[in-house]
This record gives sequence, C-alpha cells and structure tokens, in this order.
Amino acid sequence: MISIHRAEYHQKTTLRNLIELYKYDFSEFDPEDVNENGLYDYMYLDHYWTEKDRHPYFIRVEGLLAGFVLIREVGQIDSTIIYSIAEFFVMKKYRKQGIGQYVAVELFNKYKGFWKVAQIESNIPAQIFWRKTIERYTNNNYQEIREGDWEGPIQTFSTVIK
Repeated sequence: MISIHRAEYHQKTTLRNLIELYKYDFSEFDPEDVNENGLYDYMYLDHYWTEKDRHPYFIRVEGLLAGFVLIREVGQIDSTIIYSIAEFFVMKKYRKQGIGQYVAVELFNKYKGFWKVAQIESNIPAQIFWRKTIERYTNNNYQEIREGDWEGPIQTFSTVIK
C-alpha cells in the first residue's frame, strides 16, 4: 500500500535525512559536493514550513518511508496557480514498481492548476520517467519547453477541469 503524508514541522529532521540520501543519489547528475561536515545540506528546507507556497510530503510503502516530494507554487496564470515539482525522490529499492507514478498522479490530482515539471539535462532516467508519467496522466496533452534559466526539458500541462 502506497501512502502520501504531508511532512509536519516535527518531522523536519526525517525529511532532512531523506534529502541527504536523495542528494547523494542525484550526485551523478549534479556537480555539488558535500560540505565540511560531510553533508549536502538543502538550503530551502526551512522554507517548507515558513512559506505557504511550499508543500512537503513523505512517501510510504506498507507504512515504511520510501521517499519524499517537495512541491512549490511558482506563480499564476490569470487566477490559476502554477505548481512545480521542486524535488522528487523514491528510494532505489522502491523504484520500477509504479510507486513514483502513483504518487505523481495523486499529487497532480490534489493540486489543480498549471504544472511545470523540470529535469536537468544530464538526468536521462528522470526525463524518461516524467515524460512517460505525464504523457499517461494527460493522455499526451502536454508540452515540453525550454526556458533560459534552466538547462533541461520542462513538461507543462494543466490539471484544471474546464
């Protein structure tokens, strides 16, 4: 059983620890190094409890922590909120079982609006995952764009029912 739970402030240390695993896992695509304490650190962690436009979630499988998702509101088009997946992590032992896709769909359904899902250029596995997930979710009704301040593809689509 897959479940998604909002990360509460008292669980911040748990999220910080999972982010370290994520950043390590992501290190093959990102040139960031650990700091002098041997940690990657995540400079926006506190913002998920101090800014109302950020939404942290844990992913659980059979009650066990399996990953996390960080969602941001990055603007509006008319009165429709633009959402972005800031970070998305499913631990390796839980990958390729449909868990990530399930979680993405649940959150797309929960946050109705316009979505922008970006991947860095070198992260081909993430590009494959997001293209497949978004193509299925939207019935191929999405666009892939490039923006000047981001190096990689960005899938855009709407979850607003017209």
